[in-house]
Amino acid sequence: MSHLMRTSRVFAWIILTGLSVAVILSASLYLYLRPSLPPVEQLLDVKLQTPLRVYSHDNELIAEFGEKRRTPVTIEQIPTLQLQAFLAAEDARFYDHFGVDIKGLTRAAIELISTGSIQSGGSTITMQVAKNYFLSRDRTFIRKFSEILLAIQIERELSKERIFELYLNKIYLGNRAYGISAAAQVYYDKRVNELSLAQMAMLAGLPKAPSAYNPIADPERALVRRNWILGRMESLGFITSDARELASEAPITASYNARDTDVDADYVAEMARSEMVRRFGDTAYTDGYSVTLTVDGQKQQTATDTLRAGLENYDRRHGFRGAIAQVDIDGMTPAELSGELANYPSVERLLPAIVTSIDDKNGEVQTHTRALGATTMAFDTMKWARKYRTQSFTGPEPKKPSDIVSVGDVIYVKALEPTQNAEDITAITQNVALAQVPDVEGALISLNAKTGAIEALSGGYSFGQSKYNRATQAKRQPGSTFKPFLYLAALENGRTPATIYNDAPIVLDNSDLEGSWRPQNASGQFYGPTTLRKGLYRSRNLVSIRLLRDLGIRTTLSYLEQLKIPTDNMPENLSLSLGSGLLSPMELARGFAVIANGGYDVQPYLIESIRESNGTVIYEAPKTIRCDRDCDALEEQYSSTSENTENIETDESTPETVGITLPASRNSEGPRIMRKLADSRSVYIMHSIMQDVIQQGTGRRAKALGRNDLAGKTGTTNEQKDTWFAGYNHSVATTVYVGFDQPAPLGRGEYGASTALPIWVDYMKTALADTPSSLMPRPNGLANIRINPETGRRAHPDEEGVFELFKEENAPAPLTADELENPSGGSEESFSRQIF
Repeated sequence: MSHLMRTSRVFAWIILTGLSVAVILSASLYLYLRPSLPPVEQLLDVKLQTPLRVYSHDNELIAEFGEKRRTPVTIEQIPTLQLQAFLAAEDARFYDHFGVDIKGLTRAAIELISTGSIQSGGSTITMQVAKNYFLSRDRTFIRKFSEILLAIQIERELSKERIFELYLNKIYLGNRAYGISAAAQVYYDKRVNELSLAQMAMLAGLPKAPSAYNPIADPERALVRRNWILGRMESLGFITSDARELASEAPITASYNARDTDVDADYVAEMARSEMVRRFGDTAYTDGYSVTLTVDGQKQQTATDTLRAGLENYDRRHGFRGAIAQVDIDGMTPAELSGELANYPSVERLLPAIVTSIDDKNGEVQTHTRALGATTMAFDTMKWARKYRTQSFTGPEPKKPSDIVSVGDVIYVKALEPTQNAEDITAITQNVALAQVPDVEGALISLNAKTGAIEALSGGYSFGQSKYNRATQAKRQPGSTFKPFLYLAALENGRTPATIYNDAPIVLDNSDLEGSWRPQNASGQFYGPTTLRKGLYRSRNLVSIRLLRDLGIRTTLSYLEQLKIPTDNMPENLSLSLGSGLLSPMELARGFAVIANGGYDVQPYLIESIRESNGTVIYEAPKTIRCDRDCDALEEQYSSTSENTENIETDESTPETVGITLPASRNSEGPRIMRKLADSRSVYIMHSIMQDVIQQGTGRRAKALGRNDLAGKTGTTNEQKDTWFAGYNHSVATTVYVGFDQPAPLGRGEYGASTALPIWVDYMKTALADTPSSLMPRPNGLANIRINPETGRRAHPDEEGVFELFKEENAPAPLTADELENPSGGSEESFSRQIF
């Protein structure tokens, strides 16, 4: 046997032995790894990590929560050219191989040897699906072998189209964008079917290295990658040479486009987020839930805007507090000025700016503004800026810009419309107006009075500045906005709108009130005998005090409990009549909604429905049913037919939801029973009295809305620390609160009518636009009787009188024959008992 033959046989045995060992090792690995490989069926049940999205009732986006931006799409929604771009970049033989592309792996090895880098990659799309969905990213042989095995298994059980669709929805494409649809939005602010060929190729180049080939972070490198993919597409016959050349010459148009929300509603978004996390834990951020809220998009945006505008208007009335900082700008370049401004945050629409020069002669200030650069501020936008001294006093009116600002001042401004130079149409001036971040805060809540649905809610000037939700968390004195509940208790206990109480000085010695108490009206004057109607619409404090003393504190507190108004923070003394207890704006709004809807229990709720990522509705807010009698039986009937499909702990509240019962916290799927809490006749009379608040009382500013169905009540506490307006028609109840987070006087001349009511009017202008008049239907058992407004008795035919509403059983007695003959007669004992 020749030496050549022996050598050949040795090599043959070596190769055979190597192959045998490889087969044995492969088989062993397969047998070892096979039990640990997940079943492919799981792919069909995998929930892509899709963020939590919060929508308004009219399907406008309010917020998106979660680290990963993703919007799953079907393969039919993706243009063919986009699919071909990914095939050219990642796996041109995708439709030919069985999950592992031997030729592709060989080509990748050759590329690595010849160029030092791999352009096309060695993993197939199927292998990437296996890795992305099931496997870790560890760079180990075991992981790679598992990837190959799983890819083969996936190819056996799923169609190519389904595999490709899974891949395109899962891949990470940089800037928190997962999946092709999210990437199209983030980089180009377009839908996936709106991209150009050059943009498609750019996105197809990202999976290999989302950071390295990112067109925003490294546009030059991304351009090289894009053009290589276009060349591959041409060589594979996907596009023509003309199309490749045209796309290769296209400039890079990518920019960062975080998805804009349609509605500015951060406080309600946070309430929804908190509730979803309470229900589902951290998976709320990843499982693609869609939450639809009860808020109306337009009303919510109006609530946000009008509250901010109202707080800004109050703030401007009390002067300019000066620059927030001073910077030595001598020799600073525009880039350095921008760098300095990075130290100061934007607050909603207010932008930090540095004063760069002042021209008193022409009444202009030049500023460098964040995000805008060089800007111009006219003196006309600064004239409001009297120097702040105290909440009640300001300095003189400024005469020129330098009376207000100095060069180097860091201030806040608002962007205005740019202006064009009349002589040089290419010269555009970006204008700004002087502004400042308000110290004062507030809240607005608007409820559907008949269901409790929250139609709009704003918990402060800026959620970014303060997460504290004053709508649900702030406990403040309601002042005179509390009086309607006291007067309703009186109407339920035999008093009438014509009952007389004396509006006269009173001195009370009470240990609970820490010594002598000498309450006064806001005007400082006293008006003598006053009917309850006038006492409420004129907000006479002495009438309310005497009414509470006559009615009884315990009786009043019991009635508040009947109305389900919290009494834990209510004083058991006569100051209760002036609203010295503590309520949150939401609790007060709910109480007014009970009055607005005719006296039925109502619970505010925010979540209308919850959907899973596939669109399946897993929760809907229960319907509401009004109940006048036999409510226990009705509730039992529905509870017996409803199944508890969830086991949700409801005894733990988060700070964001304290004071509000969200319907998603309920286990029962039956309707919510709205029990009758007050006599509808008493409530109707209260509507009538509170309409007078607007027609001739402290709420007259609301007459500007030109409606006949509005009722409400202003409120101002001692030293004007808290101011309110709560108003409604039969369908909508809205409450506005204004005050400092750390209670302090709002200043001279600031009352509910000047701070809260203008915000309410501006909001209701939108909320009630194009809606018909909504008045409470008149219930049976009422009588209109002509009375003497000075005495509250029936009017004599010969004297002037006014018509008043009474429950039939409480109507004044008809005039006796003696009274008809002698108009001044009558029982003085009863009258004196009422007024003293």
